[in-house]
Amino acid sequence: MVEVSGARPLCHAADMAPRTINGLDELTSLVGEHLGYSDWVEITQDQVNAFADATGDHQWIHVDVEKAKAGPFKAPIAHGYLTLSLGPALSPQVYRIDGFSMGVNYGADKIRFPSPVPVGSKLRLGVKLLEVSEVAGGIQTKLEFAFEVEGAAKPSCVAEVLFRLYQ
Repeated sequence: MVEVSGARPLCHAADMAPRTINGLDELTSLVGEHLGYSDWVEITQDQVNAFADATGDHQWIHVDVEKAKAGPFKAPIAHGYLTLSLGPALSPQVYRIDGFSMGVNYGADKIRFPSPVPVGSKLRLGVKLLEVSEVAGGIQTKLEFAFEVEGAAKPSCVAEVLFRLYQ
């Protein structure tokens, strides 16, 4: 989700205001810049189980706690797509774009899951603006969403996500 003026974020950190970007000119001037980070959120087994139920992915590395403790990650881990799905909840903590009436998720160019997200770990989102381009009736942004696990050497998910913004 892209936070646009008039839209309400799904999640908002009480102690952290999102970076406000005022219109196309300011947005374009920020290409290549890191926009900031969300708060840390804890990943729970209940979240993982609910995601498994929603998607039908009940692989033991996610939902069988005892077996996962003896597995390759020494703990149950979040689904990669669960991690990615936190983008709409965490990105409004990082930025909002004023001057557009509506924003929609358009997809992704590249998604990678370089390291696991163990249940009980803390995760945050970092956002970098990669591109801004014109499309019929509006603009398209490409942002790098990098999900980091507290204390991990590599990000858990890096995705180039696309949003379209309309006047």
